[in-house]
This record gives sequence, structure tokens and C-alpha cells, in this order.
Amino acid sequence: MQKTTRKMAQHKQIALVAHDNCKPDLLRWVVEHKDKLQGHNLFATGTTGHMLSKETGLEITSLISGPMGGDQQLGALISEGKIDLLIFFWDPLNAVPHDPDVKALLRIASVWNIPVATNRASANFLIESPMLDKEVDIEIPDYNAYLSART
Repeated sequence: MQKTTRKMAQHKQIALVAHDNCKPDLLRWVVEHKDKLQGHNLFATGTTGHMLSKETGLEITSLISGPMGGDQQLGALISEGKIDLLIFFWDPLNAVPHDPDVKALLRIASVWNIPVATNRASANFLIESPMLDKEVDIEIPDYNAYLSART
């Protein structure tokens, strides 16, 4: 597939997701980085979003719960260019009923070339990146060219 670019604005659209066993770790991480996060637009799956908003006071757009379709909602937002980074504290040692949705979310993030953190260490690297607060061009699939070639 051909490639094109998409401009990520200076103020990023950041998705925050955590499996149940990892919610306390994500909350601790968000509290530690609250000053940086509040300069961006935050999204989260339902349970995680409500917990983070209540505990931190941050304004977070909460989707529905991950197992109820929230992971798929985030995937749709990523494919529409409405999410710039995905912070997903997932539990690789504990299978969840919606594992196919989790895999699809991580796959779509890779397809659309957005930065993904799946644990505390990678999340720390992303939040400390000098690119976080800058306008950034990323390479993405040129879906319009793909469609044009099919007609």
C-alpha cells in the first residue's frame, strides 16, 4: 500500500487503557505524569476512564468498557486519525474474554503507525519524548489512493 503523512498536532490525543490487574499501575503512572497529560486531550475505555477522572480530576473522554466494545471504539478513532498515542497497560499473563479485541486494537495502532506503550517503562519513554509537545508528521497508509486504484 502507498504511504502518505498525517500531522499530529502539538496537543496530542492520548488514549489510556488498562486491564483490571493493571489499573492501579496506570493510575499511579497518570498521577506521576498529570502535569504533562493535562496539556493533551485524553480518551479512555469506560471503567479506566471513569476511575482515572475520579481519582485525578483530569478531563477524560470515556468510551464504553473495553469488553463491551470500548477497545473497538478506540480502534475506530485510531483509524480515523483521532488518536495519536496509545498507553495500554495490559496484562500479558492473564487472558481476558475480549483478547481478540485487544489484539485488534494493538494491530490497528500498528497499521496506523501510532506510538504504543504497553507497560510502565515504554510509557515513561513516550511521555518524556521531546516529540510529545511538538507537531509531528507520521507516515500512514494512503487509504484514499488504495480506494482509487480499486475503481
